[in-house]
Amino acid sequence: MEQAIIWSIPLLGLAVLIEFIVSRARGKKTYRGNDTLASLSQGLISQLVFVCTPLLQIGIYAMVFTFLGYQSESQFWYSWKGILIAVLMFDFCEYWLHRVGHEVAVFWAAHVVHHQSEELNICTALRQESQNAVLGWPFYLPMAIAGVPPALFGFAFLGVQYYQIWAHTDQIGKLGWLDGVITTPSSHRVHHAVNDCYIDHNYGGLLMLWDRLFGTYAVETEPCVFGTRAPVRSFNPLRGIFQVYASLAQDAWHTRRWQDKLRVWFMPPGWRPDDVALKFPHPPFDVNRKIYNPPASRSALAVATVLFLAIAAGSGVLLWDAETMDAGPRALWVGLLIAGLCVVGELLDGHGFSPARWFAGGQRKDASAS
Repeated sequence: MEQAIIWSIPLLGLAVLIEFIVSRARGKKTYRGNDTLASLSQGLISQLVFVCTPLLQIGIYAMVFTFLGYQSESQFWYSWKGILIAVLMFDFCEYWLHRVGHEVAVFWAAHVVHHQSEELNICTALRQESQNAVLGWPFYLPMAIAGVPPALFGFAFLGVQYYQIWAHTDQIGKLGWLDGVITTPSSHRVHHAVNDCYIDHNYGGLLMLWDRLFGTYAVETEPCVFGTRAPVRSFNPLRGIFQVYASLAQDAWHTRRWQDKLRVWFMPPGWRPDDVALKFPHPPFDVNRKIYNPPASRSALAVATVLFLAIAAGSGVLLWDAETMDAGPRALWVGLLIAGLCVVGELLDGHGFSPARWFAGGQRKDASAS
């Protein structure tokens, strides 16, 4: 699977270039260098974590398939009907994982990095969360029990994920009735928006059918504001990954009631114990807030870009050879590459090399997921 991802990089690069050129020609710029590098850094980390957690990614699925999977008609899954059903099953499971990722705090903590960009472009699509797969694997086990072979599960996973890439753009307008049938740029802009009328809608990866069935569908009716309701205000990837976890841990620590120490992890995002909310109030959400775009010198941006490209090349080599590497060296390389991406983030923030800031806390969103 990792090698398939590498083979897709030229096509993804071409798509980014086309979108960039179109946005410039229209005067509707949706790319900033710092935000783009931050999104791509999160995407790299998600792949690096992927190669270190094969048991969670496919191992448990394969075991459940082997021991519990219904396999009396296993060849059926390799017919066009079987492939279609497998993709629809995956999309259904993905809908519920995605929805839980917005409606349960600990799952939102894992998913939030995908929403932290205040732009919407193809690089935002590549800003994949590294922790969601660690928590989300149980949602796909019904497919294993139904007898969907692991190889076909991987195909469905890649197919649905790659389909969604084109929906992450602000350069394609509404597409009429299609917006209510499949995931399109218009329907997915709604999902990424923090406007009050858009919160917690349009979770579908491939189809809007599930949203229509379960009451989470919304039409794009006003300009979308992207990001999260408590912006991370940093391009350091570790700040992005641990922002919500840190906020939840702080609330769990400070609340007096032991029930609330547990509830903070499983209530909707934004819920806080009364005593904590009174003692440590969060500022009200402002949809017209200023986009985070810290000043950084040209030399810092140049160094950050060169360093990111070097790390991306190293990540590509690691991903290509991951299956043949022992766990120890693989983990060491992953740690070094992630540390390098943190340096890139610090440079983009204009802080220089400052490890003490890497784990500094940030506010989490104050309302339900965006």
